[in-house]
Amino acid sequence: MSTLTDVLWLTTSPSLGCFNQPLLEYLAPRVRVQEWKCYPNEDGTGCLDAAVSALHDYLLCQNKKLHLIGHSTAGLLALLYTCKYPENVESLTLLAVGADAAVDWQASYYEHIPFRSRASILNSMVYNLFGYQDKYTTKKLEGVLEQDLNNSLSPHSLYKKVSLRPTCVKVPLMVYGSLDDTIVEPDMVRAWQPYLKQSDRFVLCPQGKHFFHFFHPELVGAQVLNFWHHHDSQQQLPNALPEYLVR
Repeated sequence: MSTLTDVLWLTTSPSLGCFNQPLLEYLAPRVRVQEWKCYPNEDGTGCLDAAVSALHDYLLCQNKKLHLIGHSTAGLLALLYTCKYPENVESLTLLAVGADAAVDWQASYYEHIPFRSRASILNSMVYNLFGYQDKYTTKKLEGVLEQDLNNSLSPHSLYKKVSLRPTCVKVPLMVYGSLDDTIVEPDMVRAWQPYLKQSDRFVLCPQGKHFFHFFHPELVGAQVLNFWHHHDSQQQLPNALPEYLVR
């Protein structure tokens, strides 16, 4: 087991959390990783502000800084928390989070819902998020996405679409996207570059779409571990802010 500072993985969707497991399983033997789950209440009153407060209460009990990591909306939550309480965060790793950190698959869904049926959009979303799948798998994934619409922490709804301006992050930051992600497109991830510091890293996976960390857990995991270890050992990162295209 490494002496790396503890890692906290954030999960904000009970249905999509399964796609984090391959990367979590890769990290678990190598670092001390905890998973913090925050789902909306059954009455639908969950919100990001309440989630930030709940996360703060949890981290105060840890009595130490943690490396935060999250995918999509969980990354948004990690970003909001880090901007508010940077003193409690060792580093921040964002997977599939663009410079407008509020962009997620539900934002795209609600853009199309006035013009197409729910079933038709979900069917298209399966391809956009996961690539081509057989009929059985496509049907299963449509059900997973429908559950996510009904019970997740996404800031978007039929009546409201949220947008956030990019911001500088005070702690070391890693931004990781995918070249074939049609939800958080590469240019959305590249838009982070003017806000990156010397200690930050920017990486694009060649493929894997929106859930690239599910399809390539070892590739993503190795890059993330390298970022954490470099920070914890206080080694200086490259002076430039290159785009790391991992192969």
